[in-house]
Amino acid sequence: MFGRERIEYKTPEQVLLMRRAGLVVAEALQVVREAVVPGSTTASLDALAAAVIGDHGAQPSFLGYHGYPATLCISVNDEVVHGIPGERVLQAGDVVSVDCGAIVEGWHGDSAITVVVPGTGELDRLDTELVTTTERALWAGIAALATGDRLGSVGEAVEDLVDEAEAAGLNGGARYGIVQEYVGHGIGTAMHQPPDVLNYRTRDRGQRLRPGLCVAVEPMLVRGSRYTRELDDEWTVVTVDGSRAAHWEHSVAVLADGIWVLTAVDGGAQRLAELGVAVSPLA
Repeated sequence: MFGRERIEYKTPEQVLLMRRAGLVVAEALQVVREAVVPGSTTASLDALAAAVIGDHGAQPSFLGYHGYPATLCISVNDEVVHGIPGERVLQAGDVVSVDCGAIVEGWHGDSAITVVVPGTGELDRLDTELVTTTERALWAGIAALATGDRLGSVGEAVEDLVDEAEAAGLNGGARYGIVQEYVGHGIGTAMHQPPDVLNYRTRDRGQRLRPGLCVAVEPMLVRGSRYTRELDDEWTVVTVDGSRAAHWEHSVAVLADGIWVLTAVDGGAQRLAELGVAVSPLA
C-alpha cells in the first residue's frame, strides 16, 4: 500500500470510496457556484456547502483542520487560498475561488473552482481569461497523469499551458504568476499526503506514475507576481502585489488502464476527451 515517501497507494475498492467523497464535493461546489451572485456573503456560501455535505452523512475535511473554522475556503480577488468565510458581501466582478473537501467512511475528496461574480455590466476580460486559463491548466495537468511517465509531468503540462496562454496575449501581454508556495498533494485517508504535486518544472521529475496513486492537482495563477503572504488571521494567503488570483482543483485516481477524476461528475470524460485522453471506467 505504501511506497516512495510512504505514498498511500489505493486498492480499486478504496478508490470507489474516494469516488463517493468526490461526488459529495462536486455537488456541494455546484450548489455554491449557483449561489455566487452579487449580494451573497461568503458565510452564506459556506452554510450551503455544509448542508450538502451533512445531507449525505459526510463530514467536511476542512472544518477543525489545524483549527480552521469553516467548511469551505473562499478566497476573493487578491486572496489566493485559505480565505475564511464571513460577512463579506460579494460584488459583481469579484473573482471568487471556492475550495471544498469532504470525508466519506474515512476517505477524502478535495476540489476547487473559481468564478467571476456575474452582473449587469461587462466583466473584466483579463479576470475571465485568468479564470479560464487556470482551469485549462488544471485539465492539462490532469491529462498528464494519463500521458506522462512521472509525477513531474503535471507541472510540465501546467507550465506549458501557461506559456501558451501568455504567448496568445491572454494576460494583456504580461506574464502570469504560477504560485509555488502552495501545490497539489496526495489524498486518501488524510486530506494532505505525500507526494507533493508541483505546478511548475523542476529538475527532479518525481515518482513514477503507477496504479493506486491518488492526487489532488491544483494550479493557482495570478495576474501579476507569483509571490504571496499570509494575513494576520494565519490562514488567508494574498498576492504581495495585490493582483487577482484563480485556483482550480480536482482529485484524480491513477488506475491500471488510465485515470478517473474523482471529483468530476463524469469522471472528467468530457474535458479530457478534448485533450485526446479517455478516462478509465471504475470497477
